[in-house]
Amino acid sequence: MESPRIYREFSSYLREVFGCRVQKITIDAGLTCPNRDGSVGYGGCIYCNERGSGTGAAQTIQSVKQQLEAGKTRLAKRYKANKFLAYFQSFSNTYGPLSTLKKMYEEALAVEDIVGLSIGTRPDCASDEILNYLETLSKERLIWIEYGLQSASDATLTRINRGHTVSAFVDAVQRTRACGLPICVHVILGLPGESRKDMLRTAQFLASQDIQAVKIHLLYVVRGTVLERWYRAGTFQCLSSEEYTSIVAKFLALLPPHIIIQRLTGDPHPQELVAPMWAREKQRNLHAIHNYMVARGIYQGKFHRPAINCHDYESPALEA
Repeated sequence: MESPRIYREFSSYLREVFGCRVQKITIDAGLTCPNRDGSVGYGGCIYCNERGSGTGAAQTIQSVKQQLEAGKTRLAKRYKANKFLAYFQSFSNTYGPLSTLKKMYEEALAVEDIVGLSIGTRPDCASDEILNYLETLSKERLIWIEYGLQSASDATLTRINRGHTVSAFVDAVQRTRACGLPICVHVILGLPGESRKDMLRTAQFLASQDIQAVKIHLLYVVRGTVLERWYRAGTFQCLSSEEYTSIVAKFLALLPPHIIIQRLTGDPHPQELVAPMWAREKQRNLHAIHNYMVARGIYQGKFHRPAINCHDYESPALEA
């Protein structure tokens, strides 16, 4: 009997769809966020600086097309890829007038060998007007929506100054799926005040939602953030690599096997990272997660079932 795969990788999914290697090219469209401009709050999330996880390319006045052409050259050489997804990453990429959004999406799709879009945004920035437009695009191209949830706890979302609720996420998922668009959800492990059980409850919650992919991030401390102030004051402590490895493994085990795993850890900018330094060792961390799961016979979906009680998180199976 063939042993189950450890988890469902995004690269394998893309190869299944397109029959070849497909890579994401990160785009900075120069947009902003309602949690920074005063629409829902000020200052942004506690872990986010003024770049908003962006590349800074928009500040150098590079167009969407220029960023994609540069990315194609770089990634084709590194990964031998010949098809690409344009990934609008920084800030909230459905936050703006539809005319502005259409221009940047269509500029990306007009570039040769761009087979689709991944659009990073917030669940409170997905109007029906925008979703209906993206549904139209999805008739001919692959269009993914990436929603930042971070945690399934409203108390945590308030603590990190997220500016939206879990119910806003649920509403966005329902409306997005009604348009037939696939959804990737971002979560962060190690948020202030969250226990291991809280993090695994987020996995349980995601298992109950109509989503197609998940990105798992480590909470690391970036310069110029509220979190940096907390860290230097001694009121916040990062997860250790061992803690993160074990939590990711159990998080995956609670997710249904059909969900695609797009990421298992983040990519901090070396010049911006304050802590933990082990977050820079991406390949080492990925190997640690894989080896941990193999050694314990853990794989995505192993502990998934439709209804799970919170006390099950303390079961010997999950603590294995």
